[in-house]
Amino acid sequence: MNPYQVLGVDKKASPEEIKKAYRKLARQYHPDRNPGDAKAEERFKEVQGAYDIVGDPEKRKQYDRGAMFGMGGRGGGTAGEGAGFGFDVGGFGDILNNLFGGGAGGGTAGGARQPRQERGRDLEAEVSISFAQAMDGAQIPLSVPTSATCPTCHGTGAKPGTSPHVCPKCQGRGIESRGEGLFSISQPCSMCHGAGTVIDDPCPTCHGSGAQRTVKKYRVNIPAGVKEGSRVRLAGKGEAGRNGGPPGDLYVITHVSESPVFHRRGEHLEVEVPLTIPEAIRGADVEVPTLNGRKKLRVPPGTKSGTVQRLRGEGPPKLSGKARGDIHYRFVIDVPASLSKEQSEAVDKLSEVMNGNPRARLFTEA
Repeated sequence: MNPYQVLGVDKKASPEEIKKAYRKLARQYHPDRNPGDAKAEERFKEVQGAYDIVGDPEKRKQYDRGAMFGMGGRGGGTAGEGAGFGFDVGGFGDILNNLFGGGAGGGTAGGARQPRQERGRDLEAEVSISFAQAMDGAQIPLSVPTSATCPTCHGTGAKPGTSPHVCPKCQGRGIESRGEGLFSISQPCSMCHGAGTVIDDPCPTCHGSGAQRTVKKYRVNIPAGVKEGSRVRLAGKGEAGRNGGPPGDLYVITHVSESPVFHRRGEHLEVEVPLTIPEAIRGADVEVPTLNGRKKLRVPPGTKSGTVQRLRGEGPPKLSGKARGDIHYRFVIDVPASLSKEQSEAVDKLSEVMNGNPRARLFTEA
């Protein structure tokens, strides 16, 4: 199946368009949102498999080139057929090495192609947490679609009891050459499609790809102090490596719900604190919220709207170390929208004694 068609994007789609389409489909068919729905889980794996190919710039290039040459999975089909998304991205890279002086394929005796170790692909997942969990840290359950070595063939791609054998046409090099006048043109082997080996009896479980899509479940430790869009790296929890290569990493992106009181401002928090007009004029001791309870702040007489006071070290933990950010308290004058008769009379009396025009200086000639 064509991975572009699976994601519903054009072959010329930008990386951002591909990622956006993937995230939309991944959310729609995620097992956590469709418990017990086998079709949704299968579709979820299919979407992840497609993104494994076209979501990685290098693999996307190799896939597009392979499709141009009619290359396919390790089972020998065309790109996207039979082996699902088991496209052998290593074969075509070796061919390019040969074309540009990279050697005859792996350095084994007789020029036979030695399977190259490949690091597993990095994966990306998203979690939604509350503001309190972001401040304190939390352990979050997470389901991650990934690939694992096929349990039936143990990664060979061949039916149990059989094994891949060296391609008789290219002798394991993965390419074949033909003369064109003064030049020799190399192209992917027409029999093994660049793999260097041929599988006569593909594994019935993985159809020759050597891997299976699966969903792994983790409990992820989210460190205290993360914010919207933070990336938490879990080393070695990505895709399994091929041919004995190391696994990739898993990056968990955090989405933090907003607090009705605290607002994140970089490494710090901001709280808007209303003051009554008398408090602003005469000063007062006001109670303010902190992450761990309450504290009192002294409001000086004559405090203007927008004045900020800071509590050092009372803010969110910093991911870079043990220090914490600050909390900034921004005072705003609370002006009532309407007044009672008694309040109106009090304001009239206040205006009589608070005479003078505070705007007069705006019209003073320089």
